[in-house]
Amino acid sequence: MPLERISRSLRLAVEAFRLDRSNGAVLLTVVALLLLLGAGGEEVTRSLRYDREALARGELWRLVTGHLVHLNAGHLLLNAAGLGMVWLLFATEYTLARWAWVAAAGLVAMNAGFWWLKPELVWYVGLSGLLHTLFAAGCVRWIAEGARDGWLVAALFAGKLVWEQTAGPLPFTESSTGGPVIVEAHLFGAAGGTLAALAFAIRDRHV
Repeated sequence: MPLERISRSLRLAVEAFRLDRSNGAVLLTVVALLLLLGAGGEEVTRSLRYDREALARGELWRLVTGHLVHLNAGHLLLNAAGLGMVWLLFATEYTLARWAWVAAAGLVAMNAGFWWLKPELVWYVGLSGLLHTLFAAGCVRWIAEGARDGWLVAALFAGKLVWEQTAGPLPFTESSTGGPVIVEAHLFGAAGGTLAALAFAIRDRHV
């Protein structure tokens, strides 16, 4: 049952936090970084956001930092809560090194997608694309482990992506974030996470 799988994941994540301090420390460090950047206000956000014109001038750090700054406090807290949820569900599915590769794949997929497939996007901020990267990788892992409910969770996740690409953002998301939702970030991020997770699954089968 899906609820049993989710309950098991929550128990494992809590246990991992208790036993593996480095695992929990990474989550807390990322959340602290998000809060610190958020405290910098609009000036910090403008200097770090994904900005097409600035990137064209060579400010390449924005390819990473643009996904760590937010529109406002509400946007930041919403994404921080989403990160906590993803961590609770999937933290134990990969090593920290593999999660880093997953995140890197998501960043590459999103930035490439923004630059070549959505050139009209002038600027972007937010962690939501990376959250979709992590969630997609977690779903693939569940399926690779043979969990029947992994397919159900993946189907619901895919349904969300299809809805966003055809009907637009989910209801209330724009009012919650205080600005427009760039749904392509979710699609590109999920694609990156899926590809990275599939690569791990194929590698593990041949080891």
